[in-house]
Amino acid sequence: MLRRFIDKIPFVRHHFLTTMFLLGFIVDNLTLNQVDQAFDNAVLAVYVLLAMVATVLYYAGSAGRMSERANRFFHTWAPAAMQYAFGGLLSGMLIFYGRSSAFFESWPYILFILLAILGNETIKNRDQRLVYNLAIFFTGLFSYVILMIPVWTGKMGAMTFFLSGSLALFIMYWFVKILTWVVPNFIGLQKRMVVFTIGLIYVIFNVFYFANIIPPIPLSLKSLGIYHSVIRYEDDRYALTYEEPPWYLPLRKSDSTFHYSGGESIFCYASVFAPAKINTDIYHKWEYYDEVKGEWYEHARLPYPIKGGRGDGFRGYTVIESVREGKWRCTVETARGQALGREAFTVVSGPKGELVTRID
Repeated sequence: MLRRFIDKIPFVRHHFLTTMFLLGFIVDNLTLNQVDQAFDNAVLAVYVLLAMVATVLYYAGSAGRMSERANRFFHTWAPAAMQYAFGGLLSGMLIFYGRSSAFFESWPYILFILLAILGNETIKNRDQRLVYNLAIFFTGLFSYVILMIPVWTGKMGAMTFFLSGSLALFIMYWFVKILTWVVPNFIGLQKRMVVFTIGLIYVIFNVFYFANIIPPIPLSLKSLGIYHSVIRYEDDRYALTYEEPPWYLPLRKSDSTFHYSGGESIFCYASVFAPAKINTDIYHKWEYYDEVKGEWYEHARLPYPIKGGRGDGFRGYTVIESVREGKWRCTVETARGQALGREAFTVVSGPKGELVTRID
C-alpha cells in the first residue's frame, strides 16, 4: 500500500532515499530542544541504533541470508529506514553544533551535510554506496559521541575528545565486523576503501578539533550583546542599558553603534548554556580593527566561570574602558579559543541617544 502511494508521487518515487534523509531533518527540528534532556538523548541514540540495524538488515536481505519474503522486504525498505536514521542523526548534530557556535565556525559541518545530500542523489554504484553509507554513519557516530560524552561526564577538553574518538572507533570496528559476518565477500572486496575512508574521517575530525573548527560542544550561546551598563540585582536578574535603536531595527536589543565619552565603560554581556554537570571558564575576547593595517588586534581577553544546568544559560559579562573610535568586536570563546559567537559594533565619539533598559 505504501509503495503504491509513493509511486503516485513522482518526486518521492525518483528521490525516495533523499526524501527519507530530509524527513529525518524535519522531525529533528520539530522535536529536539536541549542536548542534556533525556528525550533528546534517547532520540539521538535511537538514530544510531536504527542506522546500524537497518544497514545490517539491508545487506543481509541483499545477500539472501534470511527467508525469501524477509530478504525482499528488507532489501526494499531497510534503505529507507537507514536514510531516515542518517538524516535524523546528522540533522541532530547540525542543530546542536550550530547552536554551539557562530556560522563562521560551523560552516565545514554544514558543507558536509550538503555533500551528504548530494551523495544520496549521485551515488548509485552498489560498491560505492557501501563505502558512502559507512562514511555517513561514522561521521554521525563520531559527532554523536564527542557531543554526548561531555554531557554524561561533565568533562571537556582534549583528553575527553580523544577518549570519545576512541569509543567511536571501537563501535565502528565491531559494526564492520558484524557486516563482515553478514556479507563477508562483499565487505572483503571493499575492505581497504572502508578502512581508508573511516581513517580519513577520524583524521579530519582531529584536525578540525585542534584547529578549533569543531564548535565547543556541548556549550551553546543563548544571547550576546554590547551595553552601556549591566547591573545584577539580588534576585539574580540583570538590568541591561543600551541606546534605543532606530525604528527600522525594532528587534535590536543591544548597541550596534556605541556613542562613547572619555572614561566610559563598555559591557559585553552573554548567556551561555552548559549541561548540568559542566563547570568551566568562558572568555570574552575584545578586539579592535586597525583601518591602516587592515587587521584585527586583541585589546583584552577576560575570563569568568560558568555553571551548567540553567535552561536559559549562565549569564555573565566583562567590561573594558579607554577604547578608541572605530570597529570593535567581542567574541565569546572557551579557554582553547573555540568560538561560541561574536558581536560586532562601532565606537563613535559623541553624545548618546536615548537610553533604554531591559531586564534579563
